[in-house]
Amino acid sequence: MSQQDEANPTPDALPFPSIRNIKASSPLCWFARAWGDLKACPIPSLFYGFCFAAMGLLITFVFEHAYEYTSGLTSGFLLLGPFLAMGLYEISRRRELGQPCALAPTLVVWKRNAGNIGVFAVVLGIVFLVWARASLVVFALFYNNEMPNLSGFLEQIIKLENIEFLTVYFCIGLLFATIAFGVSVVSIPLMLDRNQDAVTAMLASAGALIRNPVTMMAWAASIVVMTIIGFMTFHIGLVVVMPLVGHASWHAYRDLIEPLPAK
Repeated sequence: MSQQDEANPTPDALPFPSIRNIKASSPLCWFARAWGDLKACPIPSLFYGFCFAAMGLLITFVFEHAYEYTSGLTSGFLLLGPFLAMGLYEISRRRELGQPCALAPTLVVWKRNAGNIGVFAVVLGIVFLVWARASLVVFALFYNNEMPNLSGFLEQIIKLENIEFLTVYFCIGLLFATIAFGVSVVSIPLMLDRNQDAVTAMLASAGALIRNPVTMMAWAASIVVMTIIGFMTFHIGLVVVMPLVGHASWHAYRDLIEPLPAK
């Protein structure tokens, strides 16, 4: 068997991932390690950060006067983040292995397990599309005021105007975010690191959430807070925030999943 085959065994030869119990304070350690990855590999990491920021700015400018679309698309950052951050996972993986920091290999990392990553992308894509449609329905049914621009929307949230709309929108958004988060905690890292199949990877992610609910809630809250900080800086903060979240997600995977037995 070649070295590449050993690093990426066939899914049939893999046991179901063993999930660890971890401390509630673990997310702090993950961000500390992520900062180390960012400092060690700044150019490829910040490249992805600029991509996230550019996407956020484009969405905001295009839909400035149709915020019902912007809010749904912006929420898609949380739903599709694990897929978009594959390159950041690969940067952290390569650093662990002592390989050089390089952008080019991370751009095509999906080829390592393209079929299963494609299945996972379809699942997240469906969740995102349903959420975008649900977002429009909530606006149509519960938003009674004139449609605001970005500044008007934020002002209404701060003043808690139209509380019925905000409550329903938050509850439905939380439901979809929980589904997306539950199936994606360690899914793509597993598929990249072990050539794991998509179904097993998603089940392992759900198992990690069920086994460590407090830690996973803290981790999810950390991601949301950091993403909001990025948005509140007109998406410029995403240049640094998203690489940190991506690298930290890789370290979350390392702590949550037992390594394969040495051969």
